[in-house]
Amino acid sequence: MLRLYKKYFSIHLKSVMQYKASFFITMTGNFLTQFSVFLGLLFMFQRFRRVKDFSFQEVVLCYGILLLGFQISQMFASGFKVFDSMIANGQFDRILTRPRNEIFQVLASRIDFVRLGGMLQGAVMFVYGVTQAQVEWTALRILTLCFMVIGGAVVFSAIFLLDGAFAFFTLEGLEFMNVFSYGASEHGKYPLGIYGKGMLTFCTFAVPYALFQYYPLLFLLGRSDNLWFVFLPLVSCWFVVPCWLVWRLGVRRYKSTGS
Repeated sequence: MLRLYKKYFSIHLKSVMQYKASFFITMTGNFLTQFSVFLGLLFMFQRFRRVKDFSFQEVVLCYGILLLGFQISQMFASGFKVFDSMIANGQFDRILTRPRNEIFQVLASRIDFVRLGGMLQGAVMFVYGVTQAQVEWTALRILTLCFMVIGGAVVFSAIFLLDGAFAFFTLEGLEFMNVFSYGASEHGKYPLGIYGKGMLTFCTFAVPYALFQYYPLLFLLGRSDNLWFVFLPLVSCWFVVPCWLVWRLGVRRYKSTGS
């Protein structure tokens, strides 16, 4: 399956490289869009030096980690964002006739290389935060950092999977799901604890953003010595299970378009 995915990856890459100017202009636009968010943070912190005891460098590190995970999921799981059109035009019928898993086929159907611009911006903020946040780096904290990026990529991909699964029942994408993806990437640029206990509870037990963003960040910055926080990003990856169950329910209830 990995070998087949590499072939899909190569095909999509060759496709976007057919129009290099368009690709690089669009990717640059994606980079600048995320850069404007960074400027917003910069201007805000010029007026208010700290946000609930978090410094500018710490917030940049927090946002850089979340942005990396979010852009990775957008790049590799973007097929689920347009899955409603696959339902509408009968492409999913064709997918079901093939011997490969339908989730794999939807994943491989679209790789959004434009998101490399956002990933680059996330990497810039990530490097700045790592070097300027005055973190005492140890092997455990480096591991935590890796887990946070992985957890973010998996949770956001699971949200895209859930969004695609709803298309089995609605035949169209649900705009309110953007609250849990794009909205989360927006308010997630700050540590989630600043929004109050209610929001933190929701982001811990309902949609587990806090498990890969807030709690491990506390350990990273030396504000907590709870070793469980290191592994919470891996716990957040279990969010993919209920999203997958909704997907399976949708597949079982799916009826062919007849086209």
